[in-house]
Amino acid sequence: MRGPHNIWRLIRTGATFERTGAMGVALDAMQAPRNVRVAARVLGWPFRWLGYAGDPALPPVTRAITALGPAYIKFGQIMSTRPDVVGADLAQQLSYLQDKLPPFPTDIARQMIEADFGAPLDTLFSEFSAPVAAASIAQVHRARRADTGAEVAVKVLRPNIVTAFSRDIDAFHFGADLIEALSPSTRRLRPKDVVSHFEGVVNGELDLRLEAASASLFAENTRDDAHFSVPKPHWELTSRRVLTSDWAEGISLGEVGAIRAAGHDTSALAERILQLFLSHALRDGFFHGDMHQGNLKVGANGDLIAYDFGIMGEIDEYTRRIYAEILMGFIRRDYEGLAHVHFEAGYVPRDRDPAAFARALRSVGEPIFGAEASRISMANLLGYLFEVTERFGMQTRTELILLQRTMVVVEGVARSLDPNLNIWKTARPVVEDYIKANLGPRALVTDSRKILRTLHRAMPLMPVLIEDAIWRARQRAEAPLTPPPRRFNWRSASIGGVVTAAVLLVAAALS
Repeated sequence: MRGPHNIWRLIRTGATFERTGAMGVALDAMQAPRNVRVAARVLGWPFRWLGYAGDPALPPVTRAITALGPAYIKFGQIMSTRPDVVGADLAQQLSYLQDKLPPFPTDIARQMIEADFGAPLDTLFSEFSAPVAAASIAQVHRARRADTGAEVAVKVLRPNIVTAFSRDIDAFHFGADLIEALSPSTRRLRPKDVVSHFEGVVNGELDLRLEAASASLFAENTRDDAHFSVPKPHWELTSRRVLTSDWAEGISLGEVGAIRAAGHDTSALAERILQLFLSHALRDGFFHGDMHQGNLKVGANGDLIAYDFGIMGEIDEYTRRIYAEILMGFIRRDYEGLAHVHFEAGYVPRDRDPAAFARALRSVGEPIFGAEASRISMANLLGYLFEVTERFGMQTRTELILLQRTMVVVEGVARSLDPNLNIWKTARPVVEDYIKANLGPRALVTDSRKILRTLHRAMPLMPVLIEDAIWRARQRAEAPLTPPPRRFNWRSASIGGVVTAAVLLVAAALS
């Protein structure tokens, strides 16, 4: 419950930030208003002796977050997706936050597996290693199935992690409420939505059946993608606390020297990573939301292998089209068209000057396109874009947070393989193919067919819906609205308005 009892948790958090020297750094990075700064100091400075010391070898904010535990580590990772909230420099620092904790004992993992599947572990796995990786939420063991002999990865949640995260997330919600109450100007950044976004991401990771479902869907979507593979889940050995999947054997993308020594073309690999990400986001609307080097490998055959599907991004078809038009606007340097897309989508308030906004977007794009290929950066573009949109009153688009963050991460991974990669040249064919398929004449035909199918299903309702719509129009035109002569279904009337509009739209499209 988000009650005053959370004040103690906030005090412990503030005390730790004060003790580690992170408080001032974090407040400056977020350009926190004076009243928020005062509240933070009140919750921190007098109680700094209660704070955790952390590892003095780490930078202040990273030191504080790791000292506070798993939920804060995960929150720090998520906040690395929000340079508009924490600032570009701190977001960069948080993006390198080490999500590594000491593993819990293998005996406990064995007990959890046996409890979930109701069988001795030795009857499930002929081999079961000590932890090969340990993070804030779960750890991974390398194993071999007893029945098939297949080599698998077994991911096991940390014991009691659900309770621990629920307690801390409750405190985060309380803190967001407090920040918005103390400083209404922060509502543009939607701190409540940020915490809700974090809660949704974490809840998805705390049920490993959901991660297995994401892996299964991602594998289906990408089965025809050349030189790309996804470890498939083993459903019969998967539960809420345990996920068993194919073992991914390969070289981590963080080991660039080893990749080159194995004879792989790092430039081609860099292009493939970027183009695959854009294809998944635009074509499927379902993409890997955590594509850092630790979740990517190169197989012996040169295939790119992605794993760990706890964080996945999803965007609807309309948003995908808007995103593609925004990318293409920058690629073509069509700033007037780019401004029009922002206004049409409602991303910028309509009372702002479109011409001024187009000029501001030009100031974002031109310095980047005038630079050498090695200096063209999506991260820089997003940083400038955040500044411009803030000046024009654009609210944070929570549905694009993960997409924007992942694009920056993917750029970093690609650049680690090929520092001279031209981001825009690489992205252009993917974006153009998507636009041809979804915004051209073919798309108009496809959309019209979808509308017609919807209208066909609604045909039995059409007479009464149209009659109700006509009656309401006459009542508005002739006299104050009075009860109709028979029972009136407001929901049907609303549907009628939509259907009538759809009929006109289809007629116009096909004429």
